[in-house]
Amino acid sequence: MDVSDLKGLHAEVKKRMDGHIEHVRRELGGVRTGRASVNILDSVHVEAYGSQMPLNQVASLSVPEPSLIIAQPFDPSLMGAVEKAIRAANLGLNPANDGKVVRIPLPALTEERRKELSKLVHKYAEEGRNGLRQVRRDANDKLKKLLKDHKISEDDERRALEDVQKITDQHITLVDEIQKKKDVELLGK
Repeated sequence: MDVSDLKGLHAEVKKRMDGHIEHVRRELGGVRTGRASVNILDSVHVEAYGSQMPLNQVASLSVPEPSLIIAQPFDPSLMGAVEKAIRAANLGLNPANDGKVVRIPLPALTEERRKELSKLVHKYAEEGRNGLRQVRRDANDKLKKLLKDHKISEDDERRALEDVQKITDQHITLVDEIQKKKDVELLGK
């Protein structure tokens, strides 16, 4: 084992950690702040054509005003199914269908609801940090095994462990920043 193999390990660690960061961004993108965003409907699946399909594959979604989302099914016969799926998603939304489109008004966020959403943001961020720590653990285990099998020197292992820790610290800082930004959007602080 040589230095290029260690670089490959670093690249793999960075790639897996970047994946966790993206996942946290997507999760937090679905947490509703004061503005309407079609992302809050990402988890909605509609019973269509004999299977569960993501809402954005059966309807076009738009935000004509800050507190309203409009879902226009590509197939008008799915109007009821779209409305039912949004209700069933437990997002606290009450869609109404006018025969052409499904209107999804977003209720104003109460202080209590903002605090609940903030807790959810913290939960997603902590899951992200745990994912990053797991990647670090896997990499450190690989390095220890390489040392045990005499494929790298103790100095190489020490340097590689430090590098993995640096990458981990950078990614955890990113999660913290994403969490802080979302909290500011939610709570204004």
